[in-house]
Amino acid sequence: MISYCIVDDNAASRRMIENIIEDCALGKVIGSTIGGREAIDIILSSKPNVILIDLLMPELDGIEMIKELKTHGYNGKFIMISQINNKEMVGEAYKVGIEFFIHKPINSIEVEAVLKKINKQLSLDQSIVAIKASLASIESMQPALNHNSSKLSVMEAVQHILKDLGVLAEKGSKDIIIAMELLIQKDYERELPPLNELYKLVAQRFVGEKNIIKEKKAIEQRVRRTIGVALKNIASIGLTDYTHPKFEQYASLFFEFQDVRNKMKAMESNQKNTTTKVNVKKFLQVLYLETLEKIK
Repeated sequence: MISYCIVDDNAASRRMIENIIEDCALGKVIGSTIGGREAIDIILSSKPNVILIDLLMPELDGIEMIKELKTHGYNGKFIMISQINNKEMVGEAYKVGIEFFIHKPINSIEVEAVLKKINKQLSLDQSIVAIKASLASIESMQPALNHNSSKLSVMEAVQHILKDLGVLAEKGSKDIIIAMELLIQKDYERELPPLNELYKLVAQRFVGEKNIIKEKKAIEQRVRRTIGVALKNIASIGLTDYTHPKFEQYASLFFEFQDVRNKMKAMESNQKNTTTKVNVKKFLQVLYLETLEKIK
């Protein structure tokens, strides 16, 4: 079960977040505090998986507290909740390691959605740790099997990038990981095959030839939707902090920069239900090349 600690000097906010976690069955709140040194002691002793923390607090602000917790070895997830709209402060929060920034007043639907994403990330992280431990155990007993670990290396390399883009929990991420594994297994040249052929290869891992057309279409939709979410996440970071390391690294690498700018403009003007073009072929091509580099 996922454990949480809520750090906020406003008692009403703490109660509201705790109620959302309990009502939506998202885990268990094992700490609720106004902040300061007391909060640091509670967190270090109870070691919750996730900390929901306010930015502005009397004794220590949220950013200072995150820095101090990390110096003491805490490595859980941070979600910042605040009414502050200052882009520099929000950017600083991302730099020190928060996963999400939720603006007050608290919206229960938004909090639930964010916590579900965090829970999926934690579940995937735990699975990776378990797989690594199993492989380490096998390799210690049978060193000759070491050369067979390359497949996991591909998975890890792709997962690392997708996690950075905030889409590891999306359904299409599984399709993308399988696509990269197949491309590397088949030793494709640095140029990808046509997308239709790639989707067919992935579909063959799930269904027989009878249902392959339907499955291929579903994979195409999942992959496009996942890449669209990645674009939205990168654009959101760029709106908050144009110099954020993830924005600088990924905005023009995986996407057409004009598409990123268009998405940022749409988000800045609060345009809803707008469709933004994504260059799926470029995204997958770059991901393939990045994966090849990471597994060398």
